[in-house]
Amino acid sequence: MARAPRYTCVECGYKTAKPLGRCPSCGAWGSFVEEVPAAPAAAGERARPLPLAEVRAGAERRIPSGLEEVDRVLGGGFVPGEVALLGGEPGVGKSTLLLQIADRLLGRGLSVYYLAGEESPGQIRLRAERLGVRGDLQLVRETRLEPVLARVEADRPAAFFVDSVQSLEADGAPGSLVAVRNATQALTQLAKRTGTVVVLVGHVTKEGTVAGPKTVEHVVDATFYLESAGLFRVLRGQKNRFGPVGEVGVFRMEERGLVEVKNPSEAFLAERPLGVPGSVVGLALAGERPLALEIQALAAKSPYAAPKRVVQGLDPRRVDVALAVVERRLGLRLGQLDVYVNLAGGLRVADPGLDLAVVLAVYSAVVQRPLPDDLAAVGEVGLAGEIRSVGGLERRLAEAERAGFGRVLAPGRVAHVEEAVRRALGSR
Repeated sequence: MARAPRYTCVECGYKTAKPLGRCPSCGAWGSFVEEVPAAPAAAGERARPLPLAEVRAGAERRIPSGLEEVDRVLGGGFVPGEVALLGGEPGVGKSTLLLQIADRLLGRGLSVYYLAGEESPGQIRLRAERLGVRGDLQLVRETRLEPVLARVEADRPAAFFVDSVQSLEADGAPGSLVAVRNATQALTQLAKRTGTVVVLVGHVTKEGTVAGPKTVEHVVDATFYLESAGLFRVLRGQKNRFGPVGEVGVFRMEERGLVEVKNPSEAFLAERPLGVPGSVVGLALAGERPLALEIQALAAKSPYAAPKRVVQGLDPRRVDVALAVVERRLGLRLGQLDVYVNLAGGLRVADPGLDLAVVLAVYSAVVQRPLPDDLAAVGEVGLAGEIRSVGGLERRLAEAERAGFGRVLAPGRVAHVEEAVRRALGSR
């Protein structure tokens, strides 16, 4: 019995038994195409399982990107056949970063193909000349998926950069959910067959996630975001099958491109004001990397019945808990005060180890007494006001010592927020 025809919306993937003028799911007009049924399996044909004992074990060979900050986030470099998704807002530097990585790979004699789906070859060359790209980068101008797959399959370059995946035509209009999903799946299968490293550039939505179906992030091996943090750019690992998750690399955007920041703590603390109430250094952990960061707090009388709570760079829910601890355990009344808490430098960090620094910064801002300039703090704060241990404490303390902070309030050294405040303000 023949299967009844089915139709799929190329914009969102909605399926129906008959073509419709307007998709009821996404509202697109004229977007339905008929599905082509897959060829039936031959009689007796079965998938053959592969015994795990037959799989060759061993460490994955790495291909260094040539940029230490990128390799830190990757976990040591690219793995042959890896598919990585690089997301970020327009203008943040995604294309610049890819060209700089391509330059390092070309310098080691590796072949790199670059699909420029959104810029002309002239624009790519102008940027490459500004960045000092010296190798023979191969530009691919084709945006139809099948010719692209055939070319990469035949030539098998070491790396293939796609800028961007939303520019590919794959059974749907470029940028549609169906096209992005199909292109990602096809390029992933190609990378696994050929061993070519594939890096896909993806646009982000206003919520900060990669545009397209969530399937894309599930299919790829790694997902990275390039974020703007004031004068800096932060490469953050969101998912990584071959390395640590949550690791960050820090760059400074300059005329010659992205310049690696070898000492992020020093860079983020360069403009820290001294002797000002509401400022304290907290010891954070981003992936495996310890960072000394400035926490700022400001408290002002509120003209509103419901005081404002403004948080930048930190988890607002953890800051709410810290404010409740300040009010109930330290006896400060915050009900009539607007409270602002900021992680200076534009970085975003969700780390419970910054709780104690937030408590100290808010207390200092309310009582208008500055904390010692050489004081740093680390520790999770519980609802009873106790200071709890955090992961990577030894690395955090080593970073504090390296950054020149002679006094550190940490779990094991102080047990309660009252003791922490007493020792912090009493040590001046």
